[in-house]
Formats: sequence, structure tokens, C-alpha cells
Amino acid sequence: QLVFIPESFLEDCIDAAPSELILHGRGNPENNIYVGGKRVHFGSGGTALNVLDMDSGEKRPSTLEDVQNVSKLLDGLDNVHFQVIPVFPNELPTEKVDINRFFAAINNTNKHVQGGVYTTGGVREVVEMCSMIAGSKEKLQQEPFISFITCVISPLQIDKQYGDLLMACAESGLPLSMPSEPLTGSTGPVTIAGNVANICVETLAGLCLAQLVNWGTPVLMACTSTSSDLRDMSYASGSVEEGLINSCAAQMAQYYQLPFYGTAGQSDSKIMDAQAGFEGAITNLLVGMSGANFIHDAVGLLEFCMTASYEKYVMDNEIISEVMRVLKGVNVDEETLAVEVTAGIREEGNYLLTDHTLNHMRNEHFVPRIADRNQREIWEMEGKKDTFQRCHEEARRILAEHQPVPVNDKVIQAIRDRFENFVQ
Repeated sequence: QLVFIPESFLEDCIDAAPSELILHGRGNPENNIYVGGKRVHFGSGGTALNVLDMDSGEKRPSTLEDVQNVSKLLDGLDNVHFQVIPVFPNELPTEKVDINRFFAAINNTNKHVQGGVYTTGGVREVVEMCSMIAGSKEKLQQEPFISFITCVISPLQIDKQYGDLLMACAESGLPLSMPSEPLTGSTGPVTIAGNVANICVETLAGLCLAQLVNWGTPVLMACTSTSSDLRDMSYASGSVEEGLINSCAAQMAQYYQLPFYGTAGQSDSKIMDAQAGFEGAITNLLVGMSGANFIHDAVGLLEFCMTASYEKYVMDNEIISEVMRVLKGVNVDEETLAVEVTAGIREEGNYLLTDHTLNHMRNEHFVPRIADRNQREIWEMEGKKDTFQRCHEEARRILAEHQPVPVNDKVIQAIRDRFENFVQ
């Protein structure tokens, strides 16, 4: 049951898929993201089955209300550029998950929403619902504010369930990510180079199937691969090798001239601690510097991607702002070299009051909002708050104050009347 794809056919399928895409925000062009080349965007991912409760701090199953709240929080975080629906509504039966999960996200963010799907009927319901929101299916295809994820099974399989889902998504004409997830030493070669080779084979096989269903389907070459910890065969979501694997896969996507969906930012820690910070920061920086276009899982995820943390979403947003500063690079020209300013500095005695400092102070340096740079006396006077406390307070503030533009009430009523599975 092996399929051998001729090289010429593979090249035709790659050529059929667009090299660049615009993934639209709903009702707000400022939230549109351009994927392709080496443009870098960060966003959420999932689908986590649990959250750390903001009141108790304990892990509990995620709900539809968490989908709504996390979506609202992500909409209010300025360095989260898109949303991959991050948590699962455990209280809903499978046949009701797709339409309700997508609506809960869409209604609480004006950024692009991408999500995995669970039934082919659910795919069709989501497409019809979003066509109602957009005004028509043609309008939705022209300005897609949603996109889909289906998976290829490592090693080297497209099974019936995901194959059916992939074809249903391709039929919609909407953008589609098809991640491959070989884990080093278990479902993929133990070497990083071999693992990346398998990623190319698997995700490009999915691309070919999508093109056979609907020639020209917009596809993101995709990778969710990381390493297995061979000491106990666990899934290591916070490993530095995940950053290396996804960086290499991003470079392969650039070689094929395809948009790329990559993975970074998670932690294997069970709580939001120092481990959660350094694991997420290292992989986000690595994969960002590779020029990956659509980096999901970049915020909020703990415990092998099984648990989401409201506070970690806020912390990771700040980490990404520092990564984006790195990616901005250093501009070197006559103005920034400041030779004339330095030549005349004896008159000022220092650079603080020069026009040069005033002109560049806001665009040259990152200014943190979560990290504390106060003197100890001020920090103590303000309550000796640690990073978790500051992130907790910021998450509470955003949830209380931020107001995304919701879906029109008349459209919501029409959706209620049309779909029996819609529960909101």
C-alpha cells in the first residue's frame, strides 16, 4: 500500500500551490498576515485538553468558555499575529466540536483563525457558517479569515480519517496546513537531517492529495515535529532540537517556494516557571530567525502541549516582542552611526539630551511591559511581584477591558436557525 509520486508530478503540484498567501483578519485589514518568503508571524496553537485555572491555579479540563476567553486574550496581545484555536471544548460531543469551536474563536478575535477539524460534516458546517459571516462563499474564498489543519501520520501515512478530512478541506478552496510530526527515534529517524527529510516527504504527499482534489488549493507546508526523549519515550515539546528541526524545515519550504507553518514556543514544564520561559524563548528565537512564516504553538502551552496557561500567553507575548526586535536587526547608515553626534558630544557632556537620542529612543530599543527593571526599593514597594503575578494581572486586565468586534447579531441568529449542532 505504498504510493510512489513521480518527481515531475510533485513539481507540478508544488507549482500549482501559491507561493504566497494573505491570511485575512475578520473585518480588519490591519490584521491580515502575508505568508511566504521569510516573513515571520507568531501565533497560538493547540489543541490543549486542559488549562491552568486562573482562580485555583490547578489543572482542569478546558471548556467552550475557555475557547472564548483565550481567543479574547489573544486578540488583545499585540505580538500574537494569528490564532490557531488553542483549547478543546471537552463538554461537547465530537459532532458539535467543529462549528462551536470555530465560532467561539471567530466571535472573540478579529485576527485570522486557523483550526484542526474532527468530522467531515463539521468541516462543511464551518465553511457554510463562515460564508454566512463573510456574506458569501466566494467572498470567504477571496478574503479567507479562517483556514484549516489536517495531519499526515508519521511514518509515511495518510490514514482514512485524516485523508477524508484533508479532501473535505481542499474542496472548500480555503487555505490548508498539513503538518507532519515525525518524532526523532520513534516515528521518525533519530537524526535531525533524516527527520527533516521525512517531513518533506509526508507534508508534500498531503500537498499532492490536496491538489488532486482541487487544483490550486492554497497550502502551507507544515511541520510539528520534535524529539522523543529516548529515556522514557516521551514527547519532548520543549527541546532545543524542536527549534532546529523546524528551522531546517522552514529552509526547505523556502527552497520549494511554499509558505511554511512551523512550531516553537512550548514547554514541558507543568507550571509557568523559569523552565517555561527559557524553553519557549529558545525555540521561538531559533525558528523565527529561520524565516518561518506561520509559527504556531508560540504562546501559552505547557506539559507536552496538553495544558494551556493564561499567564504563559502573556509572558510569551513579551518574549515574542523581543524576538521580533532581534529579527528587525540593526540598521547601519550615516544617521545611526552617529559620527557627527559623537564629534560634538563634548558640548553636551553626554548623549541624553541630544536630538539624536530623542529621535531614535522609541524605535531602536525594546521596552518591556512585563519584565521588571525597577530598583529593588520600588519593586518591594509595589508588592514584590514575580513574573507570574504580573502576567496574571495583565491577563485579568485584558479579559476585563478588551473588546473584540463580535459577529453581527442577525448573522448569529441566522446561524442558530440553520445549524442544529450550534449551541452558543
